[in-house]
This record gives sequence, C-alpha cells and structure tokens, in this order.
Amino acid sequence: MRILIANRGEIARRIARTARRLGHEVVGVTTAVDASSVHARELGAVEVPSYLDGAAIIAAATASRADAIHPGYGFLSENADFARSVVEAGLIWIGPKPEVIESMGSKINARAIATDAGVPLIPGYAESQVDADLAAAAERIGFPVLIKASAGGGGRGIRIVNEPAGFAAALTEARTEAERAFGDGSVIVERYIQHPRHVEVQLMGDRHGGLVHLGTRECSVQRRYQKLLEEAPAPNLPDATREGLHEAALRLGAAVGYDSAGTVEFVVDDLTGEYFMLEMNTRLQVEHPVTEAITGIDLVEAMIASAAGEPLSPALRSIEWSGHAIEARIAAEDATRGFIPSIGTVHQLEVPNGVRWDAAIEAGSEITPHFDSMIAKLIVAASDRSGALGALRSALDHLIIDGVVTTAGFHRWLADRPEMVAGRVTTRLLDNTDMPEPVEPAVEMAAAAWLSGRTAPNNPWHSVQRLNLTPHQHRHLVGLRDIAGVDHEVSDDVTTSGVGRPHAVAVDQVRQRVAVNVAGHTHGFAVVSRTERWKADPSNRHGGGSALTSPFPAAVAEVRVAPGDQVHGSDVLVVIEAMKMLHSLTAPGAATVAEVRVAAGDQVASNQVLITFETEES
Repeated sequence: MRILIANRGEIARRIARTARRLGHEVVGVTTAVDASSVHARELGAVEVPSYLDGAAIIAAATASRADAIHPGYGFLSENADFARSVVEAGLIWIGPKPEVIESMGSKINARAIATDAGVPLIPGYAESQVDADLAAAAERIGFPVLIKASAGGGGRGIRIVNEPAGFAAALTEARTEAERAFGDGSVIVERYIQHPRHVEVQLMGDRHGGLVHLGTRECSVQRRYQKLLEEAPAPNLPDATREGLHEAALRLGAAVGYDSAGTVEFVVDDLTGEYFMLEMNTRLQVEHPVTEAITGIDLVEAMIASAAGEPLSPALRSIEWSGHAIEARIAAEDATRGFIPSIGTVHQLEVPNGVRWDAAIEAGSEITPHFDSMIAKLIVAASDRSGALGALRSALDHLIIDGVVTTAGFHRWLADRPEMVAGRVTTRLLDNTDMPEPVEPAVEMAAAAWLSGRTAPNNPWHSVQRLNLTPHQHRHLVGLRDIAGVDHEVSDDVTTSGVGRPHAVAVDQVRQRVAVNVAGHTHGFAVVSRTERWKADPSNRHGGGSALTSPFPAAVAEVRVAPGDQVHGSDVLVVIEAMKMLHSLTAPGAATVAEVRVAAGDQVASNQVLITFETEES
C-alpha cells in the first residue's frame, strides 16, 4: 500500500517511520515555503498550494498513485467533509469514519451525545446563540464562567469571564476568534472549574465494534490552552476517578461507533476528584508517544490496521501498562520573554542518547514564521514517575539546539517545580508564574568550550560532551556573537561560578560556532574575528523610542492607526501573526503617529520599523 501523509514536520516523519516498517510506501506533501524542509526531502513530497487545501491533497494522492491518506493531526484530520471526499475519491481514509468525525466536530452536538451516553458534563448552556440568552445562562451558572468555541480546538475562541460586566466584550472576542479560526462563531457557556486538571483517555477502535482504552494522560501544563508537556499515566488520581474516566470514555466511544485512534478529554477537579468531559478529538494526538511508551502499542500501526478492516490486535485486547513516560514539546519560542516566537537557522543539533526524539528539524533547518512553533518532541520513559522526571532533567541538560531559542530551558525549569515533582499540576500553573532567566555565565563558558574544542586532538571537532570547563593557561581573547547579534569579547582567564562544572557543549570548527547548555537553555554563538566585530550594522531597521518595531519576523494581520492619530500606552497599534499566534503591539506611551510603514498582509523582519511617532525634532 502507498500512503500519502497529508501533514508536515515531525508527525509526517513519525507516520512514515511506522508505515515503512510495515512495508508500505509513503509520499508526502509540501508547500512552496516549506519545500526545503526535512519531511519534504525524506518523503519525496508533492507540492500543494496549502496544507489545508483538501482538493489539492486528494489530487496529489491520485497523481502519486497513493492508495490511502493519513492526515496526521491538524484541521484536516478532523474535517469530516475532507474525510468523505477521500473516501469518495476511492482512497482509504486512515482515521475514524467521516460520520464519526462529524458527530464530534461540534462541541454542542458532542455534549448532547455525551448526555445520552451518561458521560458527566460541566454545567453549561448551548441551546441558543442569542447574546441575551447566553448572558442569562452565565448568571444562572454563576461566575466565573468559560466561553468557548463550539467548533475546533487548540485554545482558540476561549475566554474566561469573572463578572457580568465583562461578559459582552468577552463573548464578542470569543466569537470573532472562533469565526476566524474555524468559520463557526457559535459558543458554549459553562462553569469554570477553580482547580482544573486536564486529563485525557486514549481510545482505539476497529470497524467490527471492538473498542479499548489505553489509559490516561496528564496534559495540565498549558499556556493559553496550548499543551506544553504531557505524561502517562496521569498521576495522583483517586482509583474511582481513574476508573470513571476509563468507563466514561468507552461509553462515549461506543455511542458513536468509534473505529480508530481518538482521545476523550476531561477536566478533573483536583480538590474533589470530580470529572467532566470537555471534548473528543477524532484523530491522533500530539502527545500519543507517552501512551505508546507505557503500553508498547504503536498507535499509527493500529490506525492503519483498522483502516484496512482488521480487528483489534491481541496486544490491544490485553494491554499491559508498564512504567511512566513524559513528553516535552520543544517549541521555537523564548519562554523568558513571554513565549515569543524565535526564527532562524538551526546551526547545531545534538540529541542525547536514550530518548525518543520526534523532530521536524536537523542541523541546517530554517525555522520560519509560517507554521506552528513546535519543532520537536522529546520523550523519556522509566519504571516510575520519579525516574522519568530524572530522565527528563538529564536529557534536557544534554540537549543542544543552536541557532534559535527554544522552550527546552522552560521544561528544565518546570521539571524542578514543586508542583511538577509532586504531580499536582493544574492548568493554572503558569497563570501567575514567570520563568526566571538563567543566571549562569553562558558567554564565559562558551569561550572556554571553544578553546577546549580547539585544543582537542582531532580537529575539526564537532561533538557534544559533558565537559568540566576550566580556564586555559594561555592568554586569548575570544570574540562571540550571540543570537541577538550582540558581540562579546571574553578573555580565557576569566573564572566564574559556572566554569569548572560539567556542561553539555557543542563546538563546530568548520562553521565557527560554539554552543553551551545552561540549565536546559542552549546558548549558541558564532565565533567572530575582531574585524567582524567592528563592522557597522548596515540594516538601518532598528527603531528607538520614537518607533514601534516588530519583535520577530511575522505577517501583519491588522493596522489600527493612521498618521496623525493620538495614541496612549495601552492602545494596540498593530497586530502581527507568527507561528499561528496573534500578537498585539501597543504604543510605547502617549504620542502622535507620524508614519505607518506597513499594511495588513505585509511580511516584516525582526526589529523592522512599523510605525514612527512625532518627536520634537520632527
């Protein structure tokens, strides 16, 4: 069988790995801006206008003589019309039946099915979309309430409302965001749980009525309703809660005749153990590797088998759970600066041994603003949760990703948080918690690492090691340029608290780069000569206090001001979009707009001037 994988990045490579192991041929898809990606090269990808262009993807499958389509995850994976079109084109759809996807595609419809199946639901209201009816329902339910989009997922179209006065504005915002993301502005109003955990149950079904659960996953580490870290099984659940979650998930799956891999998501009250269904995701989940690690089941293999009409395997019918697994989503974002996107080239990549590494990148990969910021998943497993946490810490201490800022350092910080160690994380963990910046002297350690590499016996030297970095006896000045373009000149006789302790480093003599891991953060530097350090910056794109600049490469989504407008510090002037997230840029203070240099749809670079303001000189 030849399978077309209708997705990109790490999930396309992961599906291909299993398909090839089973003896199937694979072909991928790509877009013009993604044609140089790792998955495009490895899968012999066919170019399509967009990863969301279902008709073009089906045409690519036909042209490449594919027999089946696996959608991975993303919007197409839960698009019933696309699944139906695949089947109508005479292709095998590797996923649940279109009518099953359709039944769970609307949260309103899913709530009705869940009610009939006896699955607990958060008290809520979705009978009318009239503003006054929704507001009255919120009053009856009691504040705080949650407004959330009926369609889609991924944290879009969700607002928390703490008091009646803010309901109307929040409703408008949620509807607008939902309409933009999913083409459906309908919403649900429901009770807001004060101490919520996000726990989900993995299901696997076949087309003969067979259905099993593969246990729980904890997904409570979230920011803006986006999951950051997952583990299996979910820790510290009362037996009654765990068994209830399993049974409720199976009842819901049976009610819709579920016949592939899917996940039922619940909110669990950490104080009472009560649980309520949130939604059902009719696809493979990003976090599926942790379930695979503790069950030994390859979920992609099971999906392919089900699509081919095979019954559940004996292994699925008698699952044995073993150990504990944790997955850290590695995103190209700077967690110390509010998780802003990071764009650039991956110069060096060193992955520690003994981990599962599902990645979209390799050394030389370009991270662009066009796609989701997740570039890899690091998965560890051990016999118990304590061992898995220890393996996570060790792996993050050895990971080197040089060239872009990633969330690896955030995960290393998280692994030591008391709530994480105790297994008592709720979805509120990051609401009022700021991650500290690393305080160890990365520049000095990088200089010592560079000199250590140069004195190694086999140059050029390019490897990752745990080095005891010590000052050299010979006198050198090392010039280093960091990711922000700032130059540093370091003498090798410097002594610091960081130098002298073991750190993972990578030195590339050929490309003149050095990187050092400090508390999970990779600090990468180009080694530059004094002549290079003295060069003037020719870009002339940087703005001062009289300009609003873009903090990173992005697309302009909206411009809200014009020349001559009076603005204040809280006013949003420009909205930009990068890695599927919107970011509002506000005025630096009270000022008058002088120039607007961009328009909606423009692509902008990091530090590019977007708006200038009148000054005394002007």
